[in-house]
Amino acid sequence: MPNHDLIPSLLHKIHENQLALEAAILELSNWVEARGSVEVADNVRGTLDTIEMNEEFIKMALAVLMTPE
Repeated sequence: MPNHDLIPSLLHKIHENQLALEAAILELSNWVEARGSVEVADNVRGTLDTIEMNEEFIKMALAVLMTPE
């Protein structure tokens, strides 16, 4: 597999990892909130907004990169 074919697949896997980390961090923030640290949980969820805001662009860019020429 040529290197230029590997890059879209690599980026796709990194994106999957990013989404998995987002889900895990969200679970932890819910756990923290349930134990009384509402402010901390809200701060964590606020930082996760960046992932959500960028997700659509990342998906579109990956689709373009993975489209055969």
